[in-house]
Amino acid sequence: MLLALTGGQKLGIALVAAAFIAFALLSSFVLPRRDANFPGPHLSLFVLVAILFFAGMMTAMVTLAKESEEEGHEAGPATMTETKPAESGPGKTGAAKPPPPKGDPAAGKQVFASAGCAGCHTLKAAGSSGNVGPNLDQLKPSYEAAVKQVTNGGGAMPAFKDQLSQKQIEDVAAFVATSTH
Repeated sequence: MLLALTGGQKLGIALVAAAFIAFALLSSFVLPRRDANFPGPHLSLFVLVAILFFAGMMTAMVTLAKESEEEGHEAGPATMTETKPAESGPGKTGAAKPPPPKGDPAAGKQVFASAGCAGCHTLKAAGSSGNVGPNLDQLKPSYEAAVKQVTNGGGAMPAFKDQLSQKQIEDVAAFVATSTH
């Protein structure tokens, strides 16, 4: 999980952890040497500060290491985005239909199974019900977004550019895109 975090997420967690550790070391070693009666009459203040540091660390973990429920990730440009169908018809001007995927959806179904995608993602066409990553039936990523996400990873999803060939990436992206649109 730690490897899937962005640099900013890691830095934020590290800064909060460093403050928490500094407080723990200070209150364990330094302050008792200066005042043998530590925390003494200030016990309630010490407990309050300790609780605040604990709550701050937990809040940092929940907010900084969290994936967006709606889009699956909060990780910048490598995230998949939902595609909206182009509006067409009388009086409507919509974008042209995207070109068909380059990959082979039938081969992509096998890649989806063998690469372990089903363990994290829900996709009805694959018979999978994973809940770590986004529900692909709801997200309906475009072919291009799926290629980018599988290649580069993002959020909790690792990059697969070193594990899968470009053809396999195109195939699995074609399978996801065609089975959700």
